[in-house]
Amino acid sequence: QVQLVESGGGLVQAGGSLRLSCAASGSIFSINNMGWGRQAPGKQREFLARITSGGSTNYADSVKGRFTISRDGAKNTVYLEMNSLKPEDTAVYYCDAYVTSVARSTNRYWGQGTQVTVSS
Repeated sequence: QVQLVESGGGLVQAGGSLRLSCAASGSIFSINNMGWGRQAPGKQREFLARITSGGSTNYADSVKGRFTISRDGAKNTVYLEMNSLKPEDTAVYYCDAYVTSVARSTNRYWGQGTQVTVSS
């Protein structure tokens, strides 16, 4: 079993910053791509950012230049640094990861989500 646990969400004023963390634990052999997405009320979940095991990144246009994804391989943790936050960034933020277990099966896992609310 593999678990992803997000933290770092909260309430922030427009223009402010937050840093989200997502730690993976369990029967992990290796972690491949890790990423972040979000879902606002009444909307579909959208992709935000992804980082490969080699450190390559890509971002959605809506957050490019404001959000930065990074990872700490030793801690099996992915981060999302969010700057210049806008009220439209309000959503539940989810991390995901492609994890190869010690049994050598690879599956995609999701965290439970963390709420980010940006006030105007």
